[in-house]
Amino acid sequence: MRAVVVLTHPSETSFTSATCAAAIRGLERGGHDVTLLDLYSIGFQPAMTNEEHHAYHGDEPVVDPLVAESVAAVRRAELLVFVYPTWWSGLPAMLKGWLEKTMVPGVAFVFDDDDKVRPGLQNVRHIVGITSYGSPRPYVKLINDNGRRILLRALRLNTGWRTRRTWLPFYAIDGSTAHERERFIRDVERRMATL
Repeated sequence: MRAVVVLTHPSETSFTSATCAAAIRGLERGGHDVTLLDLYSIGFQPAMTNEEHHAYHGDEPVVDPLVAESVAAVRRAELLVFVYPTWWSGLPAMLKGWLEKTMVPGVAFVFDDDDKVRPGLQNVRHIVGITSYGSPRPYVKLINDNGRRILLRALRLNTGWRTRRTWLPFYAIDGSTAHERERFIRDVERRMATL
């Protein structure tokens, strides 16, 4: 499958970046064609400009060349993999901005002849979320796990109900041991190789 991996972390030496590298190794071992979108390293600007806001409602909603590259990658993708840390009970602002600027009309959703919204990303057959949390699982569950809901529920509305979903969480990272973190990284690589 054609896989697009969206990495969101400012540090190249972070646990998130190591996890992303493991995911890519696993995907490649599984025979997938992988495109990496490292949002920080490419200099993605998450805040929507006034020009982009006006364009959103027009015939050409994408005005930024970096956004256009992301749109092209997403349109080819059969597998979307998101690797990020959960901050403030949700997606990092960088990833949220990427979704808002990339998942625009004509890309994520289209209108049919009756002006009903239809999925625009029916090429995507699988969505994967890989994230770490500072809090333990019961606390994350209590606050509704907003990142998971956005990626596995809201985004899935744009890909179709048959889209498979996989969630790979690492809870309570702040109190974890090096051994636990290494085991999670190995598990991510193994799971990605078997998709």
